[in-house]
Amino acid sequence: MQLAQTVSMAFKAISGNKVRAFLTMLGVIIGVMSVIVLIAIGQGTTASVTESIASMGTNLLTVSIQTRRVGMGMPGGFGGFGGGSSSGKGTVILTLDDILALEDDASIQCVSPTTSGSLTVKAGSTNTTATVMGVLPAYAQIVNQGVQSGRYIIDADVDNRSAVCVIGPDLAEDLFGNTNVVGNTLHIDGRKFKIVGVLESKGTSMGGSSDDSLILPFTLAQRMLDSTTISSIYISAVDSASVDAAQDVVERFLYKKYQNDSTYSVMNQTQMLETANETASTLSLMLGGIAGISLLVGGIGIMNIMLVTVTERTREIGIRKAIGADRGTILLQFLMEAVVLCMLGCVIGIFLSWCILRLASTIAADAGMQFALSGSVVALAAIFCFAIGVIFGLYPANKAAKMKPIDALHYGG
Repeated sequence: MQLAQTVSMAFKAISGNKVRAFLTMLGVIIGVMSVIVLIAIGQGTTASVTESIASMGTNLLTVSIQTRRVGMGMPGGFGGFGGGSSSGKGTVILTLDDILALEDDASIQCVSPTTSGSLTVKAGSTNTTATVMGVLPAYAQIVNQGVQSGRYIIDADVDNRSAVCVIGPDLAEDLFGNTNVVGNTLHIDGRKFKIVGVLESKGTSMGGSSDDSLILPFTLAQRMLDSTTISSIYISAVDSASVDAAQDVVERFLYKKYQNDSTYSVMNQTQMLETANETASTLSLMLGGIAGISLLVGGIGIMNIMLVTVTERTREIGIRKAIGADRGTILLQFLMEAVVLCMLGCVIGIFLSWCILRLASTIAADAGMQFALSGSVVALAAIFCFAIGVIFGLYPANKAAKMKPIDALHYGG
């Protein structure tokens, strides 16, 4: 009963100066909103990346290679770099035949090197700069990339360096105003290409999108991009149980070529997923910590205004003590006011967070990302706000409770 009366008195005291109460709560509102929104965005991004990686299948291996110089003027370089081609400048060159030879292993289903860059694309009077990617036909199977109309790159396109391309749906809309473009032509860096297929829309994921790109035969893309080295390879193991065996085969093959395992990296989907989750979790914690600082600042603001309130109500405190109010009653009253201020700010902050996340989800819908209130984060924010109210309200409340009635009644402030 006494607690309910104390809460009622706290609301009455706060409503007596609404503008000051709102400005006091503002720090808590911003803090709660920042914590919930930033963590939700972090979790939403993590979920999107995880889904994107998982959609590629569990049997994918990705290889990244850095161009490495070896001994000058010797075909194999120093240290017996057997089995690898070498340019006159001493750079180990991985050829297409070298990579395709990996398919001879029983654990590997198919492979595709890739090369990419930005080139000028023109259709009629419309010009734009687009990402051009050179691949082998197997790339579609490896990364689960399909076409909504027409066909994909085929072996004959690669062998003959055919001037054909597969276009992303967003790029087709930009250049032609629709996606019914199979059979149309466009110019890439002044060279005429025929569109043989339109990619299925996948949205934005992992920082990029194939929806606004062009797919070319690998051999022709190398020539268009003036790229003679292979720095990226996608490999599909026969099944998920063969991933480790396939990774071991690829690593032994690359080590034989380069004699230095710092020149390349081979990652499977599990490793990529773990790395992405660790990075996202670290980022979420960092953002949550930064946002949490604003909550502490809001707590300091509440302590400051409660000290002012205690000073303003000194005579009231003296009167209440003179008619029998004990120290605990006075302490609980002012402590409750601080807690109520914090919790009201928390409720408003949660509501605004929900509004912001709904808006963010609508904006990011095209990228396949959704942001939602996390029950655990909301509960944590509420507990943290309650703790801030108690901690930062304790000193002003204790100051009020310790006042002597005679001194309070004679206060002339």
